[in-house]
Amino acid sequence: MRLRNKKAKILAVSSGGGHWIELIRLSPAFQDNCTIYVTVNESYQTYLDGDRNTRFYCVGDVTRWNKIKWMLTAFQILWILIKERPTCVISTGALPGYMALRLGKLLGANTIWVDSIANVEELSESGRRIGNHADLWLTQWQHLAKPEGPEFRGSVI
Repeated sequence: MRLRNKKAKILAVSSGGGHWIELIRLSPAFQDNCTIYVTVNESYQTYLDGDRNTRFYCVGDVTRWNKIKWMLTAFQILWILIKERPTCVISTGALPGYMALRLGKLLGANTIWVDSIANVEELSESGRRIGNHADLWLTQWQHLAKPEGPEFRGSVI
């Protein structure tokens, strides 16, 4: 993604495990841009070693069941968004990505949600909740696409 002949500044956010792996699999699409990765495990920074166009932040791992931790993670993400001022926020899930898209949208960033490839039968909980707030909402499975969203544009991961 390029905006006005300038490098885009992409904030790529995910929780751990499969969400992180899916986000890393998308990283070739970001290679000509400045990419800031945000995730929940400090050790994931090793996936990015040697890439000069990237920065890395670690935030608290959170679920929807822990409201206090939820607020702390939201503040961490908001601080990163204010500090970095990305042109685009992209996420593969789950709750940290949801927060980043909602807050990023409020700050004027373009937003992209790529629902997890693991959700074969139905959209993820986060995906169902973020869909109407994302500028681009994608599913990996054609049978989950709907006219109101998400869109299927092929298996991108």
